[in-house]
Amino acid sequence: MYIPKAFAVTDRDVLHSFIEANSFATLVNAREGAPFATRLPMLLDRNAGVHGTLIGHVARANPHWRSFDGAAAALAMFDGPHAYISPHWYATSPAVPTWNYATVHAWGAPRIIDDPRRVEEIVDCLAATFEAAKAQPWSAREVPPEFKANMLNAIVGFEMAIDRIEGKFKFGQNRPREDQLATVEALQNSEHPQSRHLASLMRAELSRADR
Repeated sequence: MYIPKAFAVTDRDVLHSFIEANSFATLVNAREGAPFATRLPMLLDRNAGVHGTLIGHVARANPHWRSFDGAAAALAMFDGPHAYISPHWYATSPAVPTWNYATVHAWGAPRIIDDPRRVEEIVDCLAATFEAAKAQPWSAREVPPEFKANMLNAIVGFEMAIDRIEGKFKFGQNRPREDQLATVEALQNSEHPQSRHLASLMRAELSRADR
């Protein structure tokens, strides 16, 4: 990924937190000589491996898993909020339109998990993670054992130790601070939730830069 120095994020805790907050990924690698992608949620085990380990599952009918041999390189892309940036928002000129966004890329070699109990743990952990904030969380214990067994047979679990990780937060850091603050204000006043979310991330990044 092309990352100008001003937009580079190297703090591992920041990168890991971003993955956990934006866990629906695009996983891409080469299959039969062409790129192949799957959209899926992934969990991060921060303490497994040098840079952490990503864990997930795909449908057994999805041929993607057949390339998860523990050797073939893959890229998992985690995207955060993004928004159009108008030059009218800047305090300085001249300026042109641009697009602000945040993304984290993680590389590794996915490998299949053969242990059925481990696959079940992954499924249960995924559900528990995303149900946690609900007033009445759904539990895997609500599923009849036979039904659950059939569902588990229809998926393939995998893990991907992260070999390399990088982040790009394109928040206008190459512009004067007054332009960055004006952009945050404009995004915060937007009617679009994604723009307001981006404003929050930009504000947090400005705070980190001040420390």
